[in-house]
Amino acid sequence: MKIIDPHLHLFDLNKGQYHWLKPENPPFWPDKPVIAKNFSEQALKLASPLNLAGFVHIEAGFNNQEPWREIAWLEENCQSSFRSIASLDITLMPALFSQQLDKLLTYQSVVGIRHILDDEALNILKHKNCLTNLQLLAKKQLCFELQISLSDNHAIDQLVEILSVTSGLFYCINHAGWPPLNIENARNKSHWQQNLQRLSKFSNIYIKCSGFEMADRHYSKNWQQAVINQCITHFGIARVILASNFPLCLWHASYQENWLSYSELKQCCNKPLTSNDITQLCYQNAYDFYKF
Repeated sequence: MKIIDPHLHLFDLNKGQYHWLKPENPPFWPDKPVIAKNFSEQALKLASPLNLAGFVHIEAGFNNQEPWREIAWLEENCQSSFRSIASLDITLMPALFSQQLDKLLTYQSVVGIRHILDDEALNILKHKNCLTNLQLLAKKQLCFELQISLSDNHAIDQLVEILSVTSGLFYCINHAGWPPLNIENARNKSHWQQNLQRLSKFSNIYIKCSGFEMADRHYSKNWQQAVINQCITHFGIARVILASNFPLCLWHASYQENWLSYSELKQCCNKPLTSNDITQLCYQNAYDFYKF
C-alpha cells in the first residue's frame, strides 16, 4: 500500500535554529528529548505492506527570519519525492511578504506556507496585512496550512470572513483543528464539532488528521477513530488527509505502527471503509492537494 505522509518534520540541530526544541525554551515537555535530535529522511522507514511514496515537509523553525534556508537544506539533503511547506509570517508588510515569497518560489519543492496561529489566531487573522497576503498566496496558486483551534469561536468567525473573499486559496487545517479529548462522550456538540461543520461548507478547505499525541501521549484508538469519523462525516473522504506528525508521533508509537493503524481503519459513519477509501485518505488526497 502506497503512503504519502503529508505532515512531518526533519531536523538538523547543527544547521537550524529550532528554538522550540531547546531545553531552556517552551514548550517544556518532559519528553522533549525524544524528539530534540537530528532526523533525516533515512528515519522514515516503512515495512511491508506499507510503502512510503513521498512526503510533505512542514516548516519546523529552522530559520523563521530567512525561511528559504530550511528549503535549501531539504532540497540539498533529501532524495525522496517530497513537497515542502515553508514558514512565512502573514502579518508582514505586503511588499516584504511578496519579496520573501518570491525567494521561496525559487525552490521547486515549495507548494505553500504555514504561520502557526493557535493562541494568537484572532489577532493574526484580524491583522491589517493578513488578507492582502493571503490573496497573494491565492494568486500564486499556493496553499496555506491552517494551524488553528476549531474550539476558538471568535477566531473561526474571523476566518469565515476571510474565506468568503479568498475562494481561490486552498487551506489545510492542521492536526484536525485540535479536537477535544471528550468528543466521544459529549452530550451536546462541542465548539470543535460546530466549527468543523461550518468550515466544511467551504470547498477550498481540507482537513489533515494528525498530532493526536499532542493532546494525549496515550490516546485511545477509539478517540482517534471518533475524530477521523467526524472529519469524514463533514468533509467527506475526498477532503480528509491522514498524516503522522513525525517525529512527534514517536511519543505514542513507532512510525510503522502509526501508519498501520491508519491502514487498518475499517469503518466510518456506520459504513465500511473500502480499500479505495483508505488509498484516498493515505495517498491520493495528499498527492492531489500537494501537487505531486
